[in-house]
Amino acid sequence: MNISYNWLKEYVNFDLTPDETAAALTSIGLETGGVEEVQTIKGGLEGLVIGEVLTCEEHPNSDHLHITTVNLGDGEPVQIVCGAPNVAAGQKVVVATLGTKLYDGDECFTIKKSKIRGVESTGMICAEDEIGIGTDHAGIIVLPAEAVPGTLAKDYYNIKSDYVLEVDITPNRADACSHYGVARDLYAYLIQNGKQATLQRPSVDGFKVENHDLDIEVIVENSEACPHYAGVTVKDVTVKESPEWLQNKLRLIGVRPINNVVDITNYIVHAFGQPLHCFDAGKIKGNEVIVKTLAEGTPFVTLDEVERKLNERDLMICNKEEAMCIAGVFGGLDSGSTEATTDVFIESAYFHPTWVRKTARRHGLNTDASFRFERGIDPNGVIYCLKLAALMVKELAGGTISSEIKDVCAAAPQDFVVDLSYEKVNSLIGKVIPVETIKSIVTSLEMKITNETAEGLTLAVPPYRVDVQRDCDVIEDILRIYGYNNVEIPTTLNSSLTTKGEHDKSNKLQNLVAEQLVGCGFNEILNNSLTRAAYYDGLENYPSNHLVMLLNPLSADLNCMRQTLLFGGLESIAHNANRKNADLKFFEFGNCYYFDADKKNPEKVLATYSEDYHLGLWVTGKKVANSWAHPDENSSVYELKAYVENILKRLGLNLHNLVVGNLTDDIFAAALSVHTKGGKRLASFGVVTKKLLKAFDIDNEVYYADLNWKELMKAIRSVKISYKEISKFPAVKRDLALLLDKNIQFAEIEKIAYETEKKLLKEVELFDVYEGKNLEAGKKSYAVSFLLQDETQTLNDKMIDKIMSKLVKNLEDKLGAKLR
Repeated sequence: MNISYNWLKEYVNFDLTPDETAAALTSIGLETGGVEEVQTIKGGLEGLVIGEVLTCEEHPNSDHLHITTVNLGDGEPVQIVCGAPNVAAGQKVVVATLGTKLYDGDECFTIKKSKIRGVESTGMICAEDEIGIGTDHAGIIVLPAEAVPGTLAKDYYNIKSDYVLEVDITPNRADACSHYGVARDLYAYLIQNGKQATLQRPSVDGFKVENHDLDIEVIVENSEACPHYAGVTVKDVTVKESPEWLQNKLRLIGVRPINNVVDITNYIVHAFGQPLHCFDAGKIKGNEVIVKTLAEGTPFVTLDEVERKLNERDLMICNKEEAMCIAGVFGGLDSGSTEATTDVFIESAYFHPTWVRKTARRHGLNTDASFRFERGIDPNGVIYCLKLAALMVKELAGGTISSEIKDVCAAAPQDFVVDLSYEKVNSLIGKVIPVETIKSIVTSLEMKITNETAEGLTLAVPPYRVDVQRDCDVIEDILRIYGYNNVEIPTTLNSSLTTKGEHDKSNKLQNLVAEQLVGCGFNEILNNSLTRAAYYDGLENYPSNHLVMLLNPLSADLNCMRQTLLFGGLESIAHNANRKNADLKFFEFGNCYYFDADKKNPEKVLATYSEDYHLGLWVTGKKVANSWAHPDENSSVYELKAYVENILKRLGLNLHNLVVGNLTDDIFAAALSVHTKGGKRLASFGVVTKKLLKAFDIDNEVYYADLNWKELMKAIRSVKISYKEISKFPAVKRDLALLLDKNIQFAEIEKIAYETEKKLLKEVELFDVYEGKNLEAGKKSYAVSFLLQDETQTLNDKMIDKIMSKLVKNLEDKLGAKLR
């Protein structure tokens, strides 16, 4: 927000330089990014002087140019060729002397000695638009006869330099969104630093109703959205250009002057933070202003000539027949003041911040008014600013105040009551602040002390401080005015012991797994949680009706929250592949989000929303490429399987206690899932379908694994790491070649084997699969290795044969296996 240095001095008297002021504001929390010296007119009219045209003759080689001699007040007249049709001898004019820089927007040109149609010209007689004081280019500026030649134009037009402070207002500091709001904080700083200062604002004691010739009634139908609405009429005004002082104030802070009535409202919003609106009273049908909502879908054309469809919760300012303005956001096309306006109705109101914010977002509008209303303005400033506006309209546009103030207030604004403990102040700040200093600071910030004890204060905080409603908020205010730099850094550090919780354990394991994956050649990626809803069209596992949609998305590519990490990884793979980097291993930790309409609960608004933390793995391209020692080898899903199993082992899970099965999923062409025996899915992995790869323009196969980190943390909650000696007794390996039906998977053999021998069987491994000739149709051969070991003794042949016989029998009975 741009703050004028000279404007600030109208409300608080101080002798700080602009740079010192910027430093002071930054120290109290109003960070000032820059200080820029500016003039109300670009260039400050440097090089321009008042001149008197002594002679004016027609140019011999032109039918529209004139040759003039001009007295610039320095004794020697200069010759200037001028093409303006209204130039004449005896005029007082504005002259750009040699070397003067004139500006046209961002372009600059310098006045030089030149020959025009053979005649020398040493300067230029200027029009309004050429020096920036107006827009007229029909002819040169002709000044009154009393203008003195030789007077500098910047002195004649009273051009003064000012400084603009670029103050960054944080969202919680609604009270500082104006010059007076910044002045209040600066006043508190000055008082704390022992400087004499006073805070004042213009008096409105001169406000009085002159007649009742234009009475407009105000009716508020929705007092929740509009707790306070006030208005007054001014009759017989003349809408015209504002005086220079007002135009200059607005230009300095980057606001374009429009006309005197509109400029007054812009002046007040930037001076005191109270948005106003001036209606053309002649367009208020039925002489009634009604504050209400309208039916869903009602069309309304705003000032920017765009027709908008209203929501049923858009608060509108209406007359007897139609809407005139979106309350607190944007005016209507036909309701504002124009040059044809003779009577105005000035509106000043306090609109509920939430209503304004939601309406502004729905319609994609961000105005000076909505910016302030949605943060919370001063509810006690409504009437003051209305009176000031009426007095200024009367002064600058003429007319008479022609009605009583129509003031509709549902409830008077109340101060926030805060109990402040000196002990807590000193504890949070880390330094003992004298009681008198605390009292001085809070009173300089316009907080009233309603009760005082030896332990602390009871404060009444003004309602414009929407960010100060708790004792810690008051302490923050005390500290920023006292000065962060005045709190010494301690030489000792006090700490307390804490026990590690579930989050600490999860974070530690995430780091361990991440290090393990990086050691395997993976790179970690971090994708946006926002994604494209179109990715989920037609998916059954991640249906689009379970998406968490955004109300006001930045674009169609970022219009919902992700249900799976998959698509972000595919985007990263496509991005890399398009840049000749197709051999990739990625992993990502991140939240996935879900919406379930069936869980809707009026008492629990968030019951329909949930989120899970996941780990995603992506493998694509070649496992080995361009190696002198190894032929090129493509990555495979079995490689991914090994990474998944190693993660499960690293987390302490016993793979024998998990259930692995085929997975039917519309994101995988072929996949497996890993569950606990209780049915909770821990992981799924497989080959991503060609359809999805084509949608991302990916040519290589992509293998993807999804691990539900939240369920994994639950599964290992009771896992304890234990240690034992390595067995002194040797292990024994026995191999079997089994003839089985083609549809039987190795997992079934493994399951039966461990169920058969739970104590001595340590490992079951598949080391060969054969299908082809010399086998019966529909059969295949598995070569399986079994590792047996007893921790207490050496196994003998009799014990081994007994176990193997039992294994063979169970495999024959349950799977129809035959020994080859």
